[in-house]
Amino acid sequence: MKLYIKYMVSLRCKMVVKSELEKLGLTCSSVELGFVDIKEEITKDQLEEFSKNLKKSGLELLDDKKNILVEKIKAVIIEMIHYSDEVPKVNDSDYISEKLNYDYTYLSNTFSEVKGITIQQYIILHKIEKVKELLIYDELTLTEIAHRLHYSSVAHLSNQFKKVTGLTPTYFKELKEVRQKNLEDF
Repeated sequence: MKLYIKYMVSLRCKMVVKSELEKLGLTCSSVELGFVDIKEEITKDQLEEFSKNLKKSGLELLDDKKNILVEKIKAVIIEMIHYSDEVPKVNDSDYISEKLNYDYTYLSNTFSEVKGITIQQYIILHKIEKVKELLIYDELTLTEIAHRLHYSSVAHLSNQFKKVTGLTPTYFKELKEVRQKNLEDF
């Protein structure tokens, strides 16, 4: 039995879901971002208890088909940007469409209707979060970051970064260094 879970975006979330199922005496065959496969049939009481316990951890059980699809889209995007070092051989829309076996126009319309933003805007927000993370860890140059996140150029990355954050990537990095120095002086 497959259950879909909203706000499930990290490895910690996966551990919480698995733990909550184990507390109910249920075994999962797989736990992925956005859903879990349970080996046994879940009773109505177990489902209610599971849902209640998930909410305590900031997660939510889904039952609406559109919301489930949107969570699947979000999980594919998060996986693509934050957890994959592999460069997709196709553009983002084809990649998402192939992963979910749906026409991209349908996915895009459903996502926009439910979230109030486009898939592309969601991708950009996550890319910028990943850029911030990579800048903070200071392991890659802007050129390497641009390549890793499939930007056509450093200028394109910088323009998008500034549009979303109001800062240039270089200034963002300088702020990080100033904060670190202030903490060291403290």
